[in-house]
Amino acid sequence: MQTERNKTLDAVKNLEISPRAHYVLWIAAFVSAICGGLYGYDTGIISGALLLITKDFHLTSVQEEMVTSAILVGAVIGAVGVSWFSERYGRRISVMLVTAVFVLGAIACSYASSVTMLVIDRVFLGFAVGGSTQVVPTYISELAPAAKRGNLVTLFNVAIGIGIFMANLVGFTMRDAWGWRPMIAIAAIPAAVVFVSMFFLPKSPRWVAENEGMVSAVKQLGRVRTSRKVIQREISEIRKNVLGMDEDERGWKGLRLPWVRPALVAALGIAFFTQAGGLEMMIYYTPTFLSDAGFNSSSALLTSLGVAMVYLVMTLLGCLFVDRIGRRRLVLIMGPGSVLSLIGLGIMFALHPDKGSVGSWMIVVFLLLFMVFNSGGIQVVGWLLGAELFPLPMRAVATSLHAAVLWGADLLVTATALSLVQLVSLGGTMWIYAAVNLASVVFVYFCVPETSGATLEDIEMALRDGEFVPRAENNYAIPQYEVEEEDAAPAPIQQASSPA
Repeated sequence: MQTERNKTLDAVKNLEISPRAHYVLWIAAFVSAICGGLYGYDTGIISGALLLITKDFHLTSVQEEMVTSAILVGAVIGAVGVSWFSERYGRRISVMLVTAVFVLGAIACSYASSVTMLVIDRVFLGFAVGGSTQVVPTYISELAPAAKRGNLVTLFNVAIGIGIFMANLVGFTMRDAWGWRPMIAIAAIPAAVVFVSMFFLPKSPRWVAENEGMVSAVKQLGRVRTSRKVIQREISEIRKNVLGMDEDERGWKGLRLPWVRPALVAALGIAFFTQAGGLEMMIYYTPTFLSDAGFNSSSALLTSLGVAMVYLVMTLLGCLFVDRIGRRRLVLIMGPGSVLSLIGLGIMFALHPDKGSVGSWMIVVFLLLFMVFNSGGIQVVGWLLGAELFPLPMRAVATSLHAAVLWGADLLVTATALSLVQLVSLGGTMWIYAAVNLASVVFVYFCVPETSGATLEDIEMALRDGEFVPRAENNYAIPQYEVEEEDAAPAPIQQASSPA
């Protein structure tokens, strides 16, 4: 034990701090977050391509739902399947795996010769979509310092917004010139770029500490931290967690432990409400809904482009401010706006306004307002909380379960949207989604604590100590556990590593 401490100490003392460490951290976050852009593009491109695919393959409404939702079936499977690979071989290698599937899946979809093959290929592409949402937020959160974790992890959300916007831009401007096949295939290019780039980026220091040792973890931290003192403090926290691991806390067994349950409830509840609130349905079916409401194809696609633009802008703003405002507070501020916007949208659809009337344009206004409040609120924190709430021993399987619930909720909404419209009308569907958004606000108020400013180790300690509870009277429900910062010397390493 003493030898291991001394090796860790020597590694910190002899570490050469890279002058480019700050840039490496941001580059790693940016490059891996491109997977979010691929997810946004590959799921969003169907909005503009579906009209062309329907014409080519003469799709029924049921087949339209199958083509649209097939990628979500694969996403559920991929979210669960990648967790084992991520735990066994590491986060960085897992990102490379999903980008390879992105390349192959995009090319396969573009060459589909029938509806059946297109559905199968989109299921395969979904493996990458779901896998990326499991491993990329985890990879970034384990690289990021606590003060920047919200900003860096939500780059994934911003990239999703960019991907959705690019998908709608291509759908609006190039669908006649390109056709749907090149529109889908072009996503293979950025996926290949990410695959190659990941060879040169750091591994997750927390995964390395658990699987390759503390000395290797120090080297990885040295690539993304600018201060030896900060590295010593962080490696002490990581070391205590790694040495204190119990085999009964690893993997799926760990999720059954009573002290983990509050994080499980909070993360999975947020996962469900992030997708069940109707945002993805708006992204997929906006052209279809607006066409049914009397808008011509160009106007419907242009509005869909506006929806994507609002999503991008609001997720970018959320990325910039989520660490300042806080995760919990952001949802509680923005959530009521989503509810009111959907109520207004439902009223407008129920009134069936004439084409070109004030009522018809109010549909667009309420639609864009919903995108403002939903994408700037719960969408910002949905992926983030899943990446930061769970302790290291069970983080891989927990984030896979979180992503699977996200995609399962998305699949439920997408696969039933058109059928629900036929059953209760378009206006009634909006009111159902309004009720779901209201339920999400209530859930966050009672079940989700504030985690902004807390390290991943702070969150784990709060869970173990029973302090993981929402508190309305202050900004931080997660205690900020103090770790004594001292100069690199044998004594502090021993003290930080000894049992409490």
